[in-house]
Amino acid sequence: METLTIVVRYFASARAAAGVEEEKLRLSSDASVAEAIAELRRRHPEGLPRVLDAASYLLDGIAVRDLNRPLTDGAELDVLPPFAGG
Repeated sequence: METLTIVVRYFASARAAAGVEEEKLRLSSDASVAEAIAELRRRHPEGLPRVLDAASYLLDGIAVRDLNRPLTDGAELDVLPPFAGG
């Protein structure tokens, strides 16, 4: 089975929930953003799923609106929790 590797970067409360600043995910070559998120839920079942539910995502610096968007090898997925402020 062919695979791809992406880098997931966590910000703010997502970083605290994951316990790491970034990590690499190895997924099937036809994986989507949704499948990457599902893998993150499996890896960090304690606090991260709640953050992932409210988070927005950037794929290579571009906002992800469709979680079925396919991933490419070497892509960067940023996990951005909602930010407080005004």
